Amino acid sequence: MWWFQQGLCFLPSALVVWSAASFIFSYITAVLLRHIDPLVPYISDTGTIAPERCLFGIMLNISTFLGIATVYVRYKQVYALSPGEPKIARLNKAGFTLGIISCFGLCIIANFQKYTLFYMHVVGACLTFGIGAIYILVQTILSYTMQPKVFWIRVIVLLWCGSSIASMFVSSVLLYSGLYGTDLVQKLHWNSQEKGYIVHIISTISEWSLAFSFLSFFLTYIRDFQKISLRADINLSGHSVCRTPNSFVADEHTLLIGGRL
Repeated sequence: MWWFQQGLCFLPSALVVWSAASFIFSYITAVLLRHIDPLVPYISDTGTIAPERCLFGIMLNISTFLGIATVYVRYKQVYALSPGEPKIARLNKAGFTLGIISCFGLCIIANFQKYTLFYMHVVGACLTFGIGAIYILVQTILSYTMQPKVFWIRVIVLLWCGSSIASMFVSSVLLYSGLYGTDLVQKLHWNSQEKGYIVHIISTISEWSLAFSFLSFFLTYIRDFQKISLRADINLSGHSVCRTPNSFVADEHTLLIGGRL
């Protein structure tokens, strides 16, 4: 028998660090190559032109897998610690579904660039941030009944996220309404004297604020995941991998979660 036990706090840590690195590295590359203005571009603008486009896409795809793993472990944690509570179980399943959809949206953002298929890129952003905000809301509600100490921290992050979404939505609608010109979606370089510059800056700051509110939320998982252990028990019988005894299939345990909130 072989067993391995390890705290899973590295998952949210890796998600936050890797996602932040994808934004920062693509931003630095795009600025050095003079593809964008250094003063508060859209996050998507930093991954629009090669070579930073490849870097941005690859790193965000990895963030997608880390996000799915984090959402799954959180789902299993709540499921294991609240057996027989139907309200929590329903919220937990809803949160898991919303989290997976949000991660799928991030995958769309990574693979459909802003200048290639703009509307698909917008759909991905709506799934990532819109559905993701509802996921944060569900997890905050779960924290009210299960984790009072973390509840208020998540409430603050939720309010931060909601205010960023509202600011970004209003400023973006105003910016692309036609009052400040056309084809602004393709615009990478702005002059401070241009019409719409202030609205553009508000929109981009709101987007960065929204992204970091999401990363801050996943940071609140680190303490919880320290109490989760991963263990695999393997029992091999026989001399051929082609003939697997039924007892081996029945005894296999791939993910056991223990601990408490």
